[in-house]
Amino acid sequence: MKLDSYWLDTAPPLLSACEGPVEGQTDVVVIGGGFTGLSAAQAFGKRGASVTVVDAGRIGGGASGRNGGQVNTGVAQDFVALVAQLGVERASACYRAYADAVDTVERLIREENIDCNYIATGKLKLASKPHHLAHLEKTAELIRREVDTDIELIGRERIRSEIQSDSFYGGLLHRHGGQMHMGKFVVGLAEAAVRRGAKLYENAAVTAIVKDGGGYRVTSARGEVRAKQVLIATGPSRHGPFGWYRRRLAPVGSFIVVTEPVSPQLLAQVFPNRRAYTTTRLMHNYFRVTPDSRLLFGGRARFTASERPSDAKSGRILQQGLAGMFPMLANARIDYCWGGLVDISADRLPHAGQHDGIYFSMGYSGHGTQMSTHMGQVMADVMDGRDDSNPWGESEWPAIPGHTGKPWFLPLVGTYYRIKDIFY
Repeated sequence: MKLDSYWLDTAPPLLSACEGPVEGQTDVVVIGGGFTGLSAAQAFGKRGASVTVVDAGRIGGGASGRNGGQVNTGVAQDFVALVAQLGVERASACYRAYADAVDTVERLIREENIDCNYIATGKLKLASKPHHLAHLEKTAELIRREVDTDIELIGRERIRSEIQSDSFYGGLLHRHGGQMHMGKFVVGLAEAAVRRGAKLYENAAVTAIVKDGGGYRVTSARGEVRAKQVLIATGPSRHGPFGWYRRRLAPVGSFIVVTEPVSPQLLAQVFPNRRAYTTTRLMHNYFRVTPDSRLLFGGRARFTASERPSDAKSGRILQQGLAGMFPMLANARIDYCWGGLVDISADRLPHAGQHDGIYFSMGYSGHGTQMSTHMGQVMADVMDGRDDSNPWGESEWPAIPGHTGKPWFLPLVGTYYRIKDIFY
């Protein structure tokens, strides 16, 4: 079993990262080489702006290359609860922003001819308990009435036409969305940005950002560059001069295992429509079939950071969950196991805008594949003077109470979620 991301291990090599020092003058410095940063670099390049992307490690090596591979509409939290929190109009706008984000991913794949095994099969949210289905029915009615008619509630009598498991009592199907090979999309988007003129630097952790006249000096482990504008797209970075952002994000570990290749006929029997799947539990699972006929199975197995010994322990928990949910796959060997950090905000909504003159976009809260890609495009618009294009621009973003950067409270949250899952 490799303690590495399947997406990164099976992606083609990135050949366009720059050698030599980070130096010179540029229009924009983007800090973070994930989907947000690469998408922004591509968009800036289309405008004719010069852009330098610096990443503390490997391009796409963070959450962008370590997630579940789903590209779906639907907000991170329950839509009924979101309406209660924000009102129908604002909640519906949030939902539409995620639908727009799916469109952005599909557009970039077409425009840049990115080979990433994208298939538009939608997402099926599976009811783990009988009363969860009743809540999904209420959710479906509200969504259909207010914002999206292209959804379908699947009752218990039909759920086996979608998935061969005794663990579920029905589900809510969102047809707008799909799945792709994340490593291939990272490389394809990076190469697209380079074709537009972007410079990409790996292993260039930022240590300082200093106001310098009408611009900024950005100092990294590989040198210093001057820029007119800076976009921070780091996600839950635990290092560097990003304390203001760290106090507003809880970096929660999420873990994934991938099986050996399985008989395509068996997978077609278990998952006849090849959806992207997620369950309704708080300690939920998400899963899908990979392009080479493996089962990817993930979840918040433990509320802890992602580290290699921890990843292996979480992998064993996930393997047990996979076997319980799909006994016919219980003997499949686990070839990959890894973890990553999810940048969860207190309201579980993205946040983007300006702080002290520096632009930022982050806080995708586990739904970042499509939204991060979308927000890279949006932030290029915002930094070009189109503030009205930012769907999250009016959201306040206070610090998490008692949070100074190290998430001491995560074990308590994990215990609460486990207890609530028993009774809810």
